[in-house]
Amino acid sequence: MALMPVADALAAVLDGASGLSEEMAALDVAHGRVLARDLAALRTQPPQPMSAMDGYAVRAADVATAPARLTVIGEIAAGKPATLGVGPGQALRIFTGGVIPDGADTVVIQEDTQRDGDQVTITEAARPGRHIRAAGVDFTEGEFLLSAGHRLSDRDLALAAGMNHPTLPVYRRPRVAMLATGDELVMPGSTLQPGQIVYSNGYALRALARSEGAEVIDLGIAADTVEATTAAIRKARDLGVDLLVTTGGASAGDHDLVKQSLEAEGTQIAFWKIAMRPGKPMMHGRLGPMRVIGLPGNPVSSYVCAFLFMVPLLRALSGRTDVMHRREPAVLGAALAANDRREDYLRAHLQAGDDGRLVAMPVDRQDSSLLARLSAAQALIIRPPHATNAVAGETCDILKLPL
Repeated sequence: MALMPVADALAAVLDGASGLSEEMAALDVAHGRVLARDLAALRTQPPQPMSAMDGYAVRAADVATAPARLTVIGEIAAGKPATLGVGPGQALRIFTGGVIPDGADTVVIQEDTQRDGDQVTITEAARPGRHIRAAGVDFTEGEFLLSAGHRLSDRDLALAAGMNHPTLPVYRRPRVAMLATGDELVMPGSTLQPGQIVYSNGYALRALARSEGAEVIDLGIAADTVEATTAAIRKARDLGVDLLVTTGGASAGDHDLVKQSLEAEGTQIAFWKIAMRPGKPMMHGRLGPMRVIGLPGNPVSSYVCAFLFMVPLLRALSGRTDVMHRREPAVLGAALAANDRREDYLRAHLQAGDDGRLVAMPVDRQDSSLLARLSAAQALIIRPPHATNAVAGETCDILKLPL
């Protein structure tokens, strides 16, 4: 099978991917979820004109010049309806959030007054509408303020609550099963025998998936046998997950059994091997309703492929409209050699240049097994296929990595 271009591979991964079923989520657990429907306000905010400050509700005509002496006839606290109106020469003590009484058209802040019993002297002239929040100045009943496909921020939750929604219609979280393969893998904290390596990929991948709102099931490490690999694939299918992500076993060696096991279970492989570096031995397919992404085993290759392909897919399944990573311009901090037909994604540090532009400095070694350099990287420099030599100072495209 020929190497598939990155853009074509991403299109295949996203083909038909859209928001999963709708469910209702309480406000306290809706952070990071994606709205399944446009959301309209159930009330007007504020419902009546309200005071924006502590002070006195008065008629602007009475305080057009200062000083002005008025009679205080009562007070209005927040949350209490106004029972008195303001007539000529009168004032009502009012607190922030208090409803503006009939007859009043301005609020004089208490700093601009002097109180003496039931008399108040206004020391600064005021104009109509001063320190009054008009009814509906924030939003009105029926106004659509949050859109379907929008991932809810902490501020959105405050808005939804103000709109009087106790629960929100959101898309179901994607359920992801993750499976590692390889006899050489042992868990962190183990005493390693010759030839063994510590399993690390899953920790980054599970965190990456959770950061995109997915529910993650860890299927552990399968031995390098068709039986063990097949059993894990069947478990993922029986659990009804939306996506199975495998790591390792995707190459063409005698012990790389993932593709063989997936096909034996009826998986339709869309592609196997893509024209990118790192990450050539990546695959994608469908096993019934379950999508499958087979990642390489090398840590950098595994993470970069997950970032480029798994993340947009999870966003699409979550119902988001902004599924694609955003490319940003930067300045190369070092020269780069020409490449071949594979699209390169080079780990890089970011820093501000003297002119304020962002400078992307490739890490000194780009080997796909180097975890320390992956951890230190802040971005990926994108080099298109057959790129010519590049010199320091040239413009390049980057993708910022998650913080």
